[in-house]
Amino acid sequence: METLKGKVVLITGSSRGIGKAAAKKFALAGADIVVNYRKPGGSSQAQAEELCDNIREMGRRTFMIQADISQKESVKTLFSEVKREAGKLDYLILNAAKAPFKPIEKLFERELRQLVETNYLGNIFCIQAALPLLKQTEGKIVFISSLGSRFYNPAYPLGSMKAAMESVIRDCAESLRGEKISVNAVCGGIVKTDSFKVLRQYWDDIDKLPDNLFVEPDEIADVALFLCSEAGRGITGQTIVVDRGLSNAICRTPGD
Repeated sequence: METLKGKVVLITGSSRGIGKAAAKKFALAGADIVVNYRKPGGSSQAQAEELCDNIREMGRRTFMIQADISQKESVKTLFSEVKREAGKLDYLILNAAKAPFKPIEKLFERELRQLVETNYLGNIFCIQAALPLLKQTEGKIVFISSLGSRFYNPAYPLGSMKAAMESVIRDCAESLRGEKISVNAVCGGIVKTDSFKVLRQYWDDIDKLPDNLFVEPDEIADVALFLCSEAGRGITGQTIVVDRGLSNAICRTPGD
């Protein structure tokens, strides 16, 4: 059902993984999609181009915009392009993330700066730049978080940034209430994306978890879509966990 017909959504880091799944879900719901990728040339741009072709085949408008959200000027350009190409913005999905798989105590200074600049400052830059457009549409913001925000994951410093952003989401939900902008987050469990292939190198026995505890990118996308739909109108300032119950049992043994 085209419940979002005529709406425009920007999904950061949408050339692959959860972002790509969200782009397709929102397109199926009738929205026009702004596809964002970080680095010009290479696989990210190629995947973004392929995704745009898929979306056009659904009969939707789509706009492909390169931007590195860790750079404030790049973010300004991104939203200027959104305004110029799409004319408005209804939903902002903060999905882009970049971090090494490495214990925090072993991070080099450049890695620490990248961690903060992309996964914390970058998301805030996007929120700030999106506000003039979202105020006009009484739009919605959804941040894509992960269980690393609340549970230890081996060699996963990104978790600390996810936790910080969940606090930002709570605070923005209140500070933007007067503008009628809804702000929420979706906290995903173990999702089998490209990063999972690396994660399994650091997390012993992760492959012993039963298949029914792994989350598909579509499941995260479904909840993001719900939060942006009329059905999610009563939810704000919340982080919804989508992990198939993985976090319910603190002492879960592999295979249970």
